[in-house]
Amino acid sequence: MVSIDDAIIARLKTHGEKFEVLVDPYKARKIKQGDDQEDFLASTFVYKDVSAADKAPDELLLKVFGTDNVVEIARTIITKGEVHLTNEQRKEIFEEKRNKIISYIVRNAVDPKTGFPHPRIRIENAFEQLNIHIDIFKSSERQTDEIVKKLRTVLPLRFETRDMAVKIPSAYVGKAHSVLASFGTLKREEWARDGSLLALLEIPAGLQNEFFDKMNALTKGDVEVKIIEKR
Repeated sequence: MVSIDDAIIARLKTHGEKFEVLVDPYKARKIKQGDDQEDFLASTFVYKDVSAADKAPDELLLKVFGTDNVVEIARTIITKGEVHLTNEQRKEIFEEKRNKIISYIVRNAVDPKTGFPHPRIRIENAFEQLNIHIDIFKSSERQTDEIVKKLRTVLPLRFETRDMAVKIPSAYVGKAHSVLASFGTLKREEWARDGSLLALLEIPAGLQNEFFDKMNALTKGDVEVKIIEKR
């Protein structure tokens, strides 16, 4: 359970009444996004006014919410009402979502003119130029498509994957095998007679350069990598 000092107020106005609960700001945000969370309350009461410590009577809760279960009522207040974050919390959540969305674009998209990913700084500059709005109470995934549409007005973007054929000498297979899976989907692997690994890997197009660099570093340049297909 979050401490009262770290909690924020979630508020719902309904049926001519005001209801407030003290909640964990981060778990409340996830609940508002549709995720299930436990132990998100800082107090086991529903209030008419938190600042006045004015608790809502059970009969009122039953009348409005059909239950006096504080956890159930708190979930309703969070999902249907307002969650009041501090400026610091809003800034932290905003930066977290912004970084997640930008990282997704850098990882998965390329410039269709060159076939290579845009540098991260170019994506960040486009965000600033367009003054991209990010809803801190909406999941990153649900916002990305709309943000990409706006970015395309100033930045050419195409989302692709690459099928990469890789041959890794036996001396480096132990270290390299786990790295392959971290980049994408291992679609096929075979072992040559000399112990080298032949693999077919599907990766996000934006990771192409990073993948080449990583494989060369792990094998000291003794690796064969070839793009088989672009999709």
